[in-house]
Amino acid sequence: MSRADTATDTATDTAAGAAADTGRAGAGTARPVAPPAAPAPAPGLGAGAGRGSGAALGLFRSELTLTFRRWRSLALLGILAVLPIVVGIAVKIETSDGGSVGGGGGAGPAFISQVTNNGLFLVFTSLAATLPFFLPMAIGVIAGDAIAGEAASGTLRYLLVAPAGRTRLLLAKFTTVLVFCLAATLVVAASALATGALLFPTGEVTLLSGTSVPFSEGLLRALAIAATVAASLVGLAALGLFVSTLTNSGIAAMATTVGLVITVQIVDTIPQLDVIHPYLFPHYWLSFSDLLRDPVYWDHLTKNFGLQALYTALFGSAAWARFTTRDVTA
Repeated sequence: MSRADTATDTATDTAAGAAADTGRAGAGTARPVAPPAAPAPAPGLGAGAGRGSGAALGLFRSELTLTFRRWRSLALLGILAVLPIVVGIAVKIETSDGGSVGGGGGAGPAFISQVTNNGLFLVFTSLAATLPFFLPMAIGVIAGDAIAGEAASGTLRYLLVAPAGRTRLLLAKFTTVLVFCLAATLVVAASALATGALLFPTGEVTLLSGTSVPFSEGLLRALAIAATVAASLVGLAALGLFVSTLTNSGIAAMATTVGLVITVQIVDTIPQLDVIHPYLFPHYWLSFSDLLRDPVYWDHLTKNFGLQALYTALFGSAAWARFTTRDVTA
């Protein structure tokens, strides 16, 4: 079934009050819309509200299924899963003769010198290595394609036939991108954890502050760090969604979002522009390392969360204003 047929199926079923049962991921034949003479539900029974919440859940479930079934999404997750393996094998080969990583000069991503002592540090190394480019690129592709991709394929106007409304569709798209943020981060962390456990010893984790904690607590900190990295990408997700509402070309939206990420990170490295650095969304991305201290340093972490919330509110509102007023013809 094509994407347009599936979208039409959802619109028809929602108009009939059954969107929660079918969704665009369904494979059945669309049922006809009830005739206009059919009696409306009695007021005060909450039937419309029930259909509304059911339609919202069905729409989100459909978006989630479609996103994670696309070959592009699976390819991005596959690349993210391979990167920690490459880093782990490279470290293993370089240290196989007793040498140190980078020749002892401190080269390489953060935490990489501790990987040989404890494989859990491969999780932190992989997240630090993928956060500047690979993770943002994956999120930029998914967020940039969210609305523009539908317009480019001609399915956006079919989705808007359903009474769920543009706001609900936009929320479903944004929530799906957030789930992908978490999934992408967990894929990197899980791959790095498995690779680190296979190639290097594990045990007590020595934190950056010098305190040793049990491996179980180290795992909990690794999970917290993965969640923090995912939360650090929320502002980018909102920015990408806004860009996606500006064009009918999915490729243009994806390229623009990824280009903005690269540009902003370059600006963040220019000393002459340090006055604006604290307001750039990637500035505190690596603050997750403060979770490896005892006690935890919360200053940069809270600034990071606040900055992501600000970008989400700003570009989320801009995306809503643009999407709810644009003339959809595709």
